[in-house]
Amino acid sequence: MKKIINQPEAVVDEMLDGLVFTHGDILKRLNGSGVMLGNQLQKNKVGLVSGGGSGHEPAHAGFVGKGMLSAAVCGPVFTSPTPDQVLEAIQATEQGAGVFLIIKNYSGDVMNFEMAQELAEMEDIQVQTVIVDDDIAVEDSTYTAGKRGVAGTVLVHKILGGAADQGASLSEIKSLADKVVPNIKTLGVALTGATAPEVGHPGFTLAEDELEFGVGIHGEPGYRKEKIMSSKELAKEIVGKLKAAFQWQVGDKFGLLVNGLGSTPLMEQYIFMNDVKELLAADELEISFKKVGDYMTAIDMAGLSLTMVKLDEPEWLEYLNYPVQTIAW
Repeated sequence: MKKIINQPEAVVDEMLDGLVFTHGDILKRLNGSGVMLGNQLQKNKVGLVSGGGSGHEPAHAGFVGKGMLSAAVCGPVFTSPTPDQVLEAIQATEQGAGVFLIIKNYSGDVMNFEMAQELAEMEDIQVQTVIVDDDIAVEDSTYTAGKRGVAGTVLVHKILGGAADQGASLSEIKSLADKVVPNIKTLGVALTGATAPEVGHPGFTLAEDELEFGVGIHGEPGYRKEKIMSSKELAKEIVGKLKAAFQWQVGDKFGLLVNGLGSTPLMEQYIFMNDVKELLAADELEISFKKVGDYMTAIDMAGLSLTMVKLDEPEWLEYLNYPVQTIAW
């Protein structure tokens, strides 16, 4: 294992301190905990909280700031934060209009965030939630009942963040979230596994000439291994699966997110996006929003994912383009 770290058990703590030192104008660390809190919380606006295990940087702390998340709760690597940590984030972001939790669909996250919701409601804090399950690769997998929550979660942060910043109420954000999440779908491919610092070896291995479609962001199994193939062939497989899931029609409007999983150069991500563009043009879709980069990673996994959001409402595109002040958007 080659990593630029000190003690493996200290990586999250030291990372968060380095993050605050670098970006203290945007966020702060709450009482030495895993809660990263925005510096510009506004009275009578809904607080948006997300989070989960670390190892997915820049998610989720990279999306804390004006126009996106109010706070992110950072657990140990690939491990959910505790209910107490989530409750701290809820308490800190309650500004008189309630708090909304954006939860990736992993059993630990769902259990701990919903337990924190119950604790907050006992303190008369209004809390609503949405569970993001955008990964169409497999229905059930390690750590998950139902589909996994992956890179599409970032688009949920962005859309709901825009709505909250413009003064949407808690019930309005809940209604928006319940409409948006079913319209977001993601599929990825891995070329290598991820090495968690405290484990010291990859969570899974692929031969030098192998890749795997549908691997999760914690290294959960995908749906098929194949010999290495060109970007055009990868795009054809992934776009074909997304087309079947959406059942899109000529003229449908979409946003795209090509997300690197940690070790894939931007050069390769843009090549892949170019190949996706050609396939979607052939189906005469309207692509109104595009984004490429590392947004929801799996430590050092090589690979990428494609997220598509069907833009059923004009406001959704406005929220995707809404200006923000965050580290990573």
